[in-house]
Amino acid sequence: MRLASHAAAAVVVVCTATLAACTAAPARPPVVRVQEAHGGLAAEVERVPDAALRATYRPGCPVGPDRLRLIRMNHWGFDGKVHRGELVVHERVVRPLLRVFGKAFDARFPIRRMRSAAAYDGDDARSMADDNTSAFNCRQVTGDPGRLSRHAYGDAVDVNPLENPYVDRGGTPHPAAGRPHLRRDRPAPGMIRPGDVVTRAFEEVGWHWGGGWSNPDYQHFSATGG
Repeated sequence: MRLASHAAAAVVVVCTATLAACTAAPARPPVVRVQEAHGGLAAEVERVPDAALRATYRPGCPVGPDRLRLIRMNHWGFDGKVHRGELVVHERVVRPLLRVFGKAFDARFPIRRMRSAAAYDGDDARSMADDNTSAFNCRQVTGDPGRLSRHAYGDAVDVNPLENPYVDRGGTPHPAAGRPHLRRDRPAPGMIRPGDVVTRAFEEVGWHWGGGWSNPDYQHFSATGG
C-alpha cells in the first residue's frame, strides 16, 4: 500500500480507451523556490520547459533537456530598478551561479537583460546585440564555427555583451556596437573588470573569465575555462 502511494506520487498515469493502454509518464517537478543567502534574488528553479529551449537545442547536442534547469531570479537593471530574469543552465551549476548572481545583486551590479537564448531563436549575434545575458545555447563558437561552444554544455554564461565584447581571431568585436568598450580603461556601468565583484564572485566558485585570453572574451565565464 505504501509502495503504491509512493508510485502514485512519482508518476502521472495517462490512459486511453482501456486499462491495458495506460502508460506511466514522469510527473513534471514543481517550481522550487531556492533558499539562498542572497534573498533578494528570489530565485526559482525548474526543469527547463520547451518554450525556454526551442531553437537552442536539437538532437545530438552534448547535453539533453533532462539535465538542464531554468533559473528565474531578480537582477538590477541599468535603470536602477529590479527586474526578473532567466537563465537556462546545466543542473550541476545552479548552486554556484546563484552564489555569483546573488553577490552581483547585493552589489547592485547592473544587468541590461537576462533572457533565454530561445527568445532570439538561438541566434547569438541577435542576443549579444540586445545586450542580453544568457547561458545555454547549443551552438558553435561565434567567429570560430569549427568549435563547439561551452554554452552547448550549459556551463558558461555571457554577461552584458555590449559592455563586455568578445574579440574573435580576426580581431572583430562581437557585438559590433561593443567596439567602444574595447577600451577597458574607461569604466562604464555593467562593464566587467579584473578584481571587481563579478570576477571575484566567479573566481570564488572556481569559474574562469575569458577577459585575459589572447582573443579576449570579456563577457564570458565558464566552469571549465573554455
